[in-house]
Amino acid sequence: MFAPVYLDHNATTPAEPAVLEAMLPYFSVQFGNASSRHEYGRAARRAIDDARAQVAAAVGAHVTEVVFTSGGSEANNLLLKGGAACLGPGLLAIGAAEHPCVLKPAEQLARRGWTLEKLPVDGDGRIVREQYDMVMTRKPKIVSLMLANNETGVIEDIEPLAEHARAAGTWFHSDAVQAFGKLPVDFRRLNGAGVHALTLSAHKMGGPKGAAALIVDKRLELEPLIAGGGHERGLRSGTENVAAIVGFGVACQLAVERRAALAERLARLRTQLEQGLLGLGATLFGQQAERLPNTVYFALAGVDGETLVGHLDRAGYAVASGAACSSANPEPSHVLRAMGVDGELARGAVRVSLGRGNTEEQVAGFLAALTMTVDRLQRLTAMAV
Repeated sequence: MFAPVYLDHNATTPAEPAVLEAMLPYFSVQFGNASSRHEYGRAARRAIDDARAQVAAAVGAHVTEVVFTSGGSEANNLLLKGGAACLGPGLLAIGAAEHPCVLKPAEQLARRGWTLEKLPVDGDGRIVREQYDMVMTRKPKIVSLMLANNETGVIEDIEPLAEHARAAGTWFHSDAVQAFGKLPVDFRRLNGAGVHALTLSAHKMGGPKGAAALIVDKRLELEPLIAGGGHERGLRSGTENVAAIVGFGVACQLAVERRAALAERLARLRTQLEQGLLGLGATLFGQQAERLPNTVYFALAGVDGETLVGHLDRAGYAVASGAACSSANPEPSHVLRAMGVDGELARGAVRVSLGRGNTEEQVAGFLAALTMTVDRLQRLTAMAV
């Protein structure tokens, strides 16, 4: 079977062997419902409790602050919509470059009486502090700013932003899905600065799809999105996905153990990749900002990103484009638009996100394939003209 070199780890990651091994019994011999009172149920409950402790330890949280969900999107929606239901309409502020699972629920709340402020970012994708400070004078009820951007990899220094929000009496949430496993994430420290909630997702760090968590200060009152049997302290009803939760716990433990060494190695690969891209005349988005060690977002003038991604896939390299496609009209990334990037250049955006299994040889091979592909596409364009 043809298997392209995988360079799209910000989209998802392969499950680690230890994660899969830990999960397997809960599909077969340990199949109990964690709400059952017999031994099968008690075994499932113990497994969830152990995983909750692993997730909490990984981010410096207390076990009672971990609420399991089906994914990062659900966790973000739980915080925004669950908080909004308890606080009542007011001002909600989010970053203009947030993931759609923050943007879309925020826009839903705006249609339900909330005032939505999309905080501008600068040319490198960081929140414009002057604008943020002005919004804080209006005392928003909720602020949500991601810790690291999923497209550019740009890291936001959220602690001083959270401290300002705390002074305004604001609930502060951060989507840390892309950051955890690549950066040190300490909820207790962040909570002390004014961060009330973080979102994590298992499949971004070698865990399974279908498990995530909202790490949330117990002082926050949230209305559940899903009502029912009162699971997860009443915040997320539904029979727990025990296997996925177990895998999530193991993935968190592995991510913490490996993070420093992995980040150092990925940073070296990123430097190799960026040097090659600059040699081709590429524009690197967010280049002047601190970024995740594994993420490179670039464009080559006159080369369409979607087309390039398709050709690279056929050449044996799996990467992502920065376009959100709708039928026949690919739109440039909203992140790049928020950064003020020209629309034509933004349509050429391609993201490479490296992972634990990638090597120097693979990066060199990618650069060679990219060079040949771009040369071919440019020649075809010249012939068409």
